[in-house]
This record gives sequence, C-alpha cells and structure tokens, in this order.
Amino acid sequence: MDNFNSRQELTEQELTEDERIDRLRLIRSDNVGPRTFRTLLDHFGTARVALERLSHLASRGGAARSGRICSAEEAKAELAASRRFGVSWLAPGEDGYPARLAALDDAPPMLGVRGDSATLMRPMIAIVGSRNASGAGLKFAGQLARELGHAGFVVISGLARGIDQAAHRASLKHGTVAVLAGGHDRIYPPEHKDLLAAILNQGSAAISELPLGHEPRARDFPRRNRLISGCALGVVVVEAAHRSGSLITARTAGEQGREVFAVPGSPIDPRAAGTNHLLKQGAILVTEAADIINAVQPILARPIMLPIGESDGEPLDGDPQAHDRDQIAGLLGPSPISIDDLVRISGASPATVRTVLLELELAGNLERHGGGLVSLT
Repeated sequence: MDNFNSRQELTEQELTEDERIDRLRLIRSDNVGPRTFRTLLDHFGTARVALERLSHLASRGGAARSGRICSAEEAKAELAASRRFGVSWLAPGEDGYPARLAALDDAPPMLGVRGDSATLMRPMIAIVGSRNASGAGLKFAGQLARELGHAGFVVISGLARGIDQAAHRASLKHGTVAVLAGGHDRIYPPEHKDLLAAILNQGSAAISELPLGHEPRARDFPRRNRLISGCALGVVVVEAAHRSGSLITARTAGEQGREVFAVPGSPIDPRAAGTNHLLKQGAILVTEAADIINAVQPILARPIMLPIGESDGEPLDGDPQAHDRDQIAGLLGPSPISIDDLVRISGASPATVRTVLLELELAGNLERHGGGLVSLT
C-alpha cells in the first residue's frame, strides 16, 4: 500500500475559520446541494460572495420569497457544538477528507469527521449487504473484512444491521469507517451505539455530511450510500435481495467508476437474488479476499485529481435574456432531461442554460438527478 500517494494531488491550503464558516453557511442554506455549491463556488470564487448573490439568483428563478440563508451565528454555533462532540468539518482537499470522495462531482462540500482522520486517508473497500443476513453471509463478510484489513485496506460500511455490522466488527483492529445516515449524535440503528463507540475507541472514524441533531430519514440513506461507495476503491455486496438498498450502493458505485464485487449465493435463497443478478450484469465474482485485492491493485497507482467545476471552466451567464430563460424553462417538465439536450434543443449557450438551471434550483423549482439529468420539482 506504499504507492497510495493521492494526497499530493488533492492537497489544498487549509481553510481559514472565516472560510469554513462561510462554506458551512452556503451548504446549509435552502436549495443548495453539493453540485450547486460547486457551481456557485466555481463562478463566484468564494462562498461569501455566493451567499450575497443567493437571493437575487433565486428571485430570477421564480422564487416567490427568498429561501432561508444560514446565518453566520448559526454556522458558528454548529461548529462549536460539533467540536464539543469531537466532530471536525473538513472541505475537499483538506487533510482527513477522503481523497476519492473529494474527486466526485457531488462530494460533500463539508464533511463531518469524528475519530482518527488518518484512517480516512488510507485505501478503503466497502462491504455492504442484507440487514436480514444469513449466518453464512455474516461469517463470510467478517472473513473478507479481516483478510482485507491484513492486506492494508480499511473497511467502510454503513453501520447497519446484518452484513454492515459484521464487516465493521471484524475490521476493528485494522481500521474501519462508519458512514452515518444522520447527524453524529443520531445513530441508526440505536443498538449500534456500542459498535460506533468501539470503532472510535479502536482508532478508526465515522463520517456524516449532516448536522448534529439530524434524524435519519428514508431519503438520507441513498445519500449515505453514495459516500460509502465514493470513499472506496470498490464495493463488495455479500447478500442482497431484489430492491435492496445494497443494490443502490452498487449502482452508485458503478456510476462513480468504482469496482463492483458480488458474492454468489444459492439461487433458492432470496437474500442472494440481488448479488446473483449483479454477477449477471458483470460484477466481479468474489469467493476470497484475493479476488478483490487483485482487482484494485492497479487502481492504487493512479493519481486522484480534484474535479474541475460543473461548468468545465466556462463562466455562467451574468443575465440571461428573458426569451432564453422562458424557452429553457419551457423545455423542462417532470420527466428528467439531460443538460446537453437542453443546450442542443434550446440553441442557447451552455453558460446560459447552466445559469437558468441554477436560478431555478435556488428557487426550489428544479431537481437534479444522476448522469447530468434535471427535471422540474
């Protein structure tokens, strides 16, 4: 693992306290998600300038009233409460922010890290699977986790029942990362508070992009899953039924360019239906840890670079013409459409299309999907 040197490519100057406050304010403001945050930061240069422009942009997108903008006092209070709880808020490129996660276009602008952040700078493999796992599945997940740990990998998972907890417990001695669906003080499931305490006490770490006090909701778990796969070189699915959340993690991993691994199971066991389907789709078959290690070794030598902005370096349109704005908005509907198609059909410049979409999103009228797709809310 000596060749895992991606931190050099990702290092940026540590944020000042004022910059940290401004970035936390921006991501905590209404209708600002990770991709929108990046677009705003790329265009305006600093979070403070972007904050000053939010209301104007939202009003141009049709907002009847300005969305809530997080105040400096709220951000300072959140940072102070987090520090008392042992949580540090890090930006992409800062020491302790997982390198591969930072390279995603929807990386959390601020990531809450608790525990030993050095664990997050090591190469990680995700192990996920059924909450209602079989005894054989739990045993095999633990075996994989131990062998990966011996090989120098950190095991990352979602602290869930079943396969997740088995992988965490088996990798405590070698390093494991728990990705939380809620705030650091809102552990789900509650009975895994002891497991999280063991993870932290053994010198590993937990991460979340959500503030203290945030209770995990159904929509938060796919967001958590993208962090699990985003931090990792690859995702191993041990057991998963059809419609399992683990399959969402596997799909997200594929979209992120991560390796997807699956453990085969009995065709008559519904808990193996999802993993067997992944194998049919081209996932790498796993019967031992060496299958995973051999597949990811070539990836370790590749440098990791922070992504350029969503605008690919092109500026936004300072003030789109009314007819361009009306035409682009008219092409949108409840069905997702790609941004490239909007540019082609509307005949407007990419900068104009991006600006109109940004305005609509800040007004709460636009939803972004994976793969560069957008739709009206």
